[in-house]
Amino acid sequence: MKYISTRGQTAPKNFSQALMAGLADDGGLLLPQSYPHIDIFTLHEWRSLSYAELAMQIISLFATDIPKADLQKIVSKTYTKEIFGSNEITPVRTLHDGILIEGLSNGPTLAFKDMAMQLLGNLFEYVLERENRFLNIIGATSGDTGSAAEYALRGKKRVNVFMLSPYGKMSDFQRAQMYSLKDSNIFNIAVKGMFDDCQDIVKALQNDHAFKAHYHLSTVNSINWGRIVAQVVYYFKGYFAATSTNEQKVSFCVPSGNFGNVLAGHIARSMGLPIHRLIVATNENDVLNEFFNTGHYRPRDAAHTFVTSSPSMDISKASNFERFVYDLLDHDGSHVQKLWQQVAAGNGFDLSHMLNKIQHQYGFTAGKSTHADRLQTIAQVYREDNELIDPHTADGVKVARQLREGGEIIVCLETALAAKFAQTIHEAVGSDVSIPRPDNLDGLEDLPQHVTVMDNDVAAVKRFVETQLDK
Repeated sequence: MKYISTRGQTAPKNFSQALMAGLADDGGLLLPQSYPHIDIFTLHEWRSLSYAELAMQIISLFATDIPKADLQKIVSKTYTKEIFGSNEITPVRTLHDGILIEGLSNGPTLAFKDMAMQLLGNLFEYVLERENRFLNIIGATSGDTGSAAEYALRGKKRVNVFMLSPYGKMSDFQRAQMYSLKDSNIFNIAVKGMFDDCQDIVKALQNDHAFKAHYHLSTVNSINWGRIVAQVVYYFKGYFAATSTNEQKVSFCVPSGNFGNVLAGHIARSMGLPIHRLIVATNENDVLNEFFNTGHYRPRDAAHTFVTSSPSMDISKASNFERFVYDLLDHDGSHVQKLWQQVAAGNGFDLSHMLNKIQHQYGFTAGKSTHADRLQTIAQVYREDNELIDPHTADGVKVARQLREGGEIIVCLETALAAKFAQTIHEAVGSDVSIPRPDNLDGLEDLPQHVTVMDNDVAAVKRFVETQLDK
């Protein structure tokens, strides 16, 4: 399988090359020339597989340049009970009203990002060792990607991680998870701005081709194709858990800011998984909600991006969205390039004439949740189901309940555990409620923190990277 750019100006790459490249040379995103198709007979065979077995079947369709015996070792090493706390890996539970929640947050950092990042860390290690190479990861996080990447890559040979996060915009737990790490290959940079500013700096460094080549830069943000592939797996696993036969259809409700999580669902649906609808749940930063309801994409700058109580979705430029638009425009790379030139100029674009295709051929719809909504949903789920859900998952449950059709099976993707957002949870259910967290994370917020605070300045970040790597 070969990988091409959404903007059509990059030579085809194999999986390992796409994994290491991050952003394509032409500024676009890498994706397969076509998606593999899964027929009804294969679905039947896959239904009884364990998570690791299913992951092997799916990922091997995309990572065709890695020998299957080697890939099997990588996948088996990644998806274990020891790492994810359960033999099921992604257990599905049912709320009292029939809404299903797929547990994706039982990994080391208590967020769904671990599902892909643990695999990515092992893939990086394998490819770098095989090719006798070194890699420097430059990434941006709004809360969970950073810690998941750092925990997956900490202490690994041949890799350094430079992770940008918005200064003062994450929860205390999220900051402590990242900044308390002492590994010599981990560098935390807090940028005075919003997540989108961090993301823009990462893209600027990736697009500086001389700098990227000299310092062997790549990314672990959701623009990295390896992460998307790993996320496809849990849509299949969630579907099998929610159904008894392959004649049934399931909808997935996905809290989303950067669009990578729900993009994996779009790919699973394109592969033949019987998905009825893909329901995008946003917070007050509702750019994606507006697009899927109107066809207008109007990203906002940092000054007009809200700081909310579901901070991992405080994003107004969804970097993975370009891959979906590429499919929507029937793989017209030049058209995609023109649209993103408009985005780069501070404008959006209008695809309202394609709204029927967006909603019916591709099955997308969307809804919005506010601070008051998520507090109400957290309190209601605690009262009626005796469980605590995090604010982002609450956004998903709220939107799922709002948009649910009669008889529709909806699986909400859990994005994190409540322990990561204690302040909001206590606001919703009262400060006397104990929020469970793994024993090994007790006292996390009290540990010394290691972070460099910087202005929102590409040149300053570049100098910092140079200083650390040229020692």
